[in-house]
Amino acid sequence: MDDAAAAIPSRPLPRDIAQLQALIASRDQSIAQRDTLLAQRDTILAQRDATLAQRDTTIATLTAQRDEYYLKNLQLEVRLAKALRQVYGPRADRVADQAQLVLDFARALEAQPIAPEDLPPMPGNQGTQDPPPSPPDPQTARRLRTRGRRDIGSMNHLPIIEKEYELQGELCLCPVCRQQRDVIGSEVSYSIEHVHAHLLRIKHVQHKYACPHCEQEAQNPNIELAPKAAASPIDKGMAGPGLLAYIATSKYADFLPLYRLEGIFQRQGFELDRATMCLWMADVARIVRPVYELMARRVLLSHVLATDDTVMPLLQPGHAKQARMWVYLGDELHPYNVFQFTLSRSRDGPKLFLKDYRQVVLADGYGGYNAIVLANELPRAGCWSHARRKVVEAEPTAPEAARRILAPIKALFAIEARARDLNAQERLALRQAESAPIVHRLHELLREQKAALLPKHPLTLAINYMLNQWAELTLFLTDGAIPIHNNLAEQQMKRVALLRKNALFVATERGGETAAILSSITSTCRRHGIDPQLYLTQLLTSLQDTPISQLDQWLPDVWKKSQAASALADAR
Repeated sequence: MDDAAAAIPSRPLPRDIAQLQALIASRDQSIAQRDTLLAQRDTILAQRDATLAQRDTTIATLTAQRDEYYLKNLQLEVRLAKALRQVYGPRADRVADQAQLVLDFARALEAQPIAPEDLPPMPGNQGTQDPPPSPPDPQTARRLRTRGRRDIGSMNHLPIIEKEYELQGELCLCPVCRQQRDVIGSEVSYSIEHVHAHLLRIKHVQHKYACPHCEQEAQNPNIELAPKAAASPIDKGMAGPGLLAYIATSKYADFLPLYRLEGIFQRQGFELDRATMCLWMADVARIVRPVYELMARRVLLSHVLATDDTVMPLLQPGHAKQARMWVYLGDELHPYNVFQFTLSRSRDGPKLFLKDYRQVVLADGYGGYNAIVLANELPRAGCWSHARRKVVEAEPTAPEAARRILAPIKALFAIEARARDLNAQERLALRQAESAPIVHRLHELLREQKAALLPKHPLTLAINYMLNQWAELTLFLTDGAIPIHNNLAEQQMKRVALLRKNALFVATERGGETAAILSSITSTCRRHGIDPQLYLTQLLTSLQDTPISQLDQWLPDVWKKSQAASALADAR
């Protein structure tokens, strides 16, 4: 019995056929109405499901758009904060906390007059014991330094021109008795003067010699020309080594473009075209190239080799190509800064330079090093300054979370500051005792913060950078000689940035190589506290007469030691 039959009340069936037919028709009509209602119910349920699905789709779309707009707004906030920091704020990676309020307070503090209580206490009267004066706080000390004569450093090494001042004529007579006054002492004071640099034209006169006896006998007079000392390192050139060293130092150490030097020489009455100076710099780079190549070979002996790169535009028809300038910094035993110019940022540059290197590379997260590291099986150390900078840039979008991450990183740098004067073994012991637990807690914190943020949140991207570089960032915990950051290499990139800002670009690939060679020389001189102009003058004067076996005496650190030894011998 089906459900329809079961729904009919149990009662005796009529025996009349017409009644039976009517009863059956009524049942069929009820079944049809039920099917119609069920169909209507199914339609309503389908419409409801479609409406719910459309609602869920709309909610998902709006949620995605909201997240997209939210992330875009966060990215714009990061870019705005970075731009404002570059224009108005400190260039260091500092978290801006009430920056404008601090700035206004600093300006107000600078405008205040010095209060008497801020000055050092005067000595007390005789018989009283005044307490020793305490040093002023840093803000007061800064205010005191900004007023009055600045500290210009030691002047004892400067030559002295002595000028004496005497009373003449009537001024020397006593205004009371009109007798001649005697000298009873003098007061001494100093002033600093700048003597304008000047150019010299050196006239070289070579006398010719002949034998008069042979000439009278109509034979060969045996004419001989007196030998002349090399006036210029450049073959048939007029520029002396001092002038070449001055131009190289001005451009690659002081970052003066050649067109400015052209104007400086013009004011001194000497017309010198910038194209000529450009060719001279190429010749200087060719002359000192053996020293550059020796520095490059010595750098590759370093236990830790720091590297970085930046853009060095190369002029081409229609546009400037984004060529690159790389730097490689040796360790304390191989203290040289070597620059390399390449036409692009492909891995071919470091691959060629580091092809024989087998020790530790300290670099940022650039993927171009990956193939070299894998091929040469190099340990690669990461830079905590890069990691910290990414968190600082994302800080405006999630201040609380960013500060929680920055706090342990700040503790790591504080430990490194205490370990600055320790040797590698002592530094490693300190890192394992104090830095390792901080790094472990930081790793847990990063995972916790990542789970609480959107996948494309700026702070999530900074966290992903650190987690992806975690093996590189924690390598310093296994070797005390590995620095925690790559700041020294980044600082050398500022030289290229200043050169790029003033000279804009290099005109040819040869010009890029010239910039790399002379930047290596001047940068290494600065690393050792050497006057690059003095060093280059002596190098250009004597290098071409130096045997290859004695080339290492012209390495900047070796040359500095020999200069100090010579000065000490002369003093004795």
